[in-house]
Amino acid sequence: MYELVTKQELAPNIYLIEIAAADVAKKSNPGQFVIIRLDQKGERVPLTIAGVDLNKGTVATAFHAVGRTTKKLAKMNAGDSITDLSGPLGNPAEVGKFGKVLLVGGGVWCAPLHYVAEALRKNSNELFIVAAGRTKNDMVYENELKAVADQFFVATDDGSKGNQGLDFLADVLKAQKFDHAVVMGPVSTMKKVVDLTRPYGLKTMVTLASLMVDGTGMCGACRVTVGGVTKFACMDGPEFNGLDVDFEELVSRQRVYLPEERMASMIHDKLEGGVKRG
Repeated sequence: MYELVTKQELAPNIYLIEIAAADVAKKSNPGQFVIIRLDQKGERVPLTIAGVDLNKGTVATAFHAVGRTTKKLAKMNAGDSITDLSGPLGNPAEVGKFGKVLLVGGGVWCAPLHYVAEALRKNSNELFIVAAGRTKNDMVYENELKAVADQFFVATDDGSKGNQGLDFLADVLKAQKFDHAVVMGPVSTMKKVVDLTRPYGLKTMVTLASLMVDGTGMCGACRVTVGGVTKFACMDGPEFNGLDVDFEELVSRQRVYLPEERMASMIHDKLEGGVKRG
């Protein structure tokens, strides 16, 4: 069993939790993920690592309570325990010394992006960071990202805070010569940024950690086409150069289980009453 040491609501239905897992914390690096299971009959859910505390022996991760399992997790409190936590899984993010780096985080993904940004900062990179969300109410980790950024930008889909959408990045890319880029967020966000960086041939690393089952390369559920070759996100990634990712195939594969996921979430809400915040 793995105890939830802390739980914090960052924004409506977006949570940050710390889980006691000292052995995992010691081995974790930015960009890697864990897979959790709440109980013996629970599904396996991949969550990207948002930080570790070696003194406390904890692993931090953020999640958006949108599906059955994440809604159940959102109802748990500090002191409760989950059955399984496997990790760290996947390959670490590239955090070497590049020079000028563009980082874009979307929604809940701003938390693990901060973990990557801290490592890039330690290697003396100049960081241009964008924190994005659907609305001003969905923004998370703004202060943390701003603290490690040389230049910081905010963007919301509806324009309620900062820039409206990510099109403003076209001007940023024209004005600056970047050596590396990192995007963590929904597939739509990653694809948008890659479309903007592609004309410059800028290596743009994206994290594909959303569709997984076992996380060890056995099931093939996370396969993605990168540079015309089939890769497994759990073993070969989860970070890939977005310029080589077949996003159309990725979007199509993500929709395969969407009806079942929605049905499971609806049944959970009806039986359990949805997420209770407070």
